[in-house]
Amino acid sequence: MKSALKSGLLALAGAALPAVASAHPAIGDAAGFSHGFAHPMSGLDHVLAMVMVGVFAFQLGGRATWLVPTTFVLVMALGGALGAAGINVPFVELGIALSVVVLGAIVALDVKAPLAAALGIVGLFAILHGHAHGAEMPDNAAGAAYAAGFMIATALLHLTGLALGYFVGRAGERRGAFVTRAAGGIAAISGVGILAGLI
Repeated sequence: MKSALKSGLLALAGAALPAVASAHPAIGDAAGFSHGFAHPMSGLDHVLAMVMVGVFAFQLGGRATWLVPTTFVLVMALGGALGAAGINVPFVELGIALSVVVLGAIVALDVKAPLAAALGIVGLFAILHGHAHGAEMPDNAAGAAYAAGFMIATALLHLTGLALGYFVGRAGERRGAFVTRAAGGIAAISGVGILAGLI
């Protein structure tokens, strides 16, 4: 498990390196980067979904530890490009709220999905989250820097989920899995609250 976690961390760091390199070319790009970095952190729905992707990847283990989060980040970038280009994707906000419910439920139930199914699920939700990020890009933001910001912030939230699964499991021994699954249940309930407009 330790080697799988290390592999996942290295993969995410490797995926983020090109974005980091392009995030500092000029002072004018800094605003785009900061806006992009802040956007995934600005809504409870985004934060919960991103963290649950990390926990889900941890629960699956093996190659999923790095493939699930990396797939999300890369497909989200595609969704961001669609949003920035003004290409319509239906039911984005509904889909984002549903992503919290579905991902939270997957974690709560400790679903051992086949890797292809897991990548398909996170890929679908990644398009929606990415579209929202791209569509809400400020007019004066540099596109590449903005994209780098939201990709890095998302990767950090995935790492938070991976770390949550790992450290809760290590600290809790027998109860660790229960605590992790309870966190998924709380996320799913929060997603229902978001859908109902209560949160």
